[in-house]
Amino acid sequence: MRFDELYIGQEYSKAFQVTEEKGLAFAEVSQDYNLLHLDEEYARSTMFRGKIAHGMLAASFISGVLGNDFPGSGTVYLSQELQFVRPVRYGDEISVIVKIEEMDRETRKIKLSTVCRNQVGKNVVEGYAYIMKKG
Repeated sequence: MRFDELYIGQEYSKAFQVTEEKGLAFAEVSQDYNLLHLDEEYARSTMFRGKIAHGMLAASFISGVLGNDFPGSGTVYLSQELQFVRPVRYGDEISVIVKIEEMDRETRKIKLSTVCRNQVGKNVVEGYAYIMKKG
């Protein structure tokens, strides 16, 4: 999508499945082997009462949306503010919802609200992405 096709209030969403396979792959790439994400017996003894996915796995879906879908090719990710508000569980379907909040036509910088919501409509990650759009 070209910069001149974007406007304040424009929104996009895309759903992702959170699987244990993705969790294992994320652990390998990030080198985050926290037992909370990988060991059911250990995780049952925590406040979560079972394994949860890495919060950054869910947040990484935002990056995929921005770079591939909306606004897509030519997006330069400048920064991200995140809050993890609920655990993400393996088997969850996470919808990433991004919405353009501010645009600077001179610098081509854009502020987007970013939300990851689970299949029962509860936000699990909230924040803002700051990008620059080339093209």
